[in-house]
Amino acid sequence: MEQIYNKLVRDNIPDKIKSNGETPIISILDNDRYKEELERKLYEEYLEVIDSSGENRIEELADMLEVLKALAQLEGKTLDDVIEVAKVKVKKRGAFEKKIFLEKVISE
Repeated sequence: MEQIYNKLVRDNIPDKIKSNGETPIISILDNDRYKEELERKLYEEYLEVIDSSGENRIEELADMLEVLKALAQLEGKTLDDVIEVAKVKVKKRGAFEKKIFLEKVISE
């Protein structure tokens, strides 16, 4: 039996498949395709975060964080770099702690 996945997976998944007595067929992506697949994976993880709750949501957020880390690495940055930029943005624009929902702006 054959199952088609055609998706980016974590580094240890092929070994896990082998340990189950199955044969993974893999390829190594070039940077352009890797970026495309990371972006697809980010969207996949986003949908999983939206559909989850509780501890499961924390697991999905962790998966999303791993994808963000890999995307940052493609830009020659680290997750710490991303967090530093986020801190600067919080100082400039604030966070989302006050739960503010902007309905409209009226200009005179």
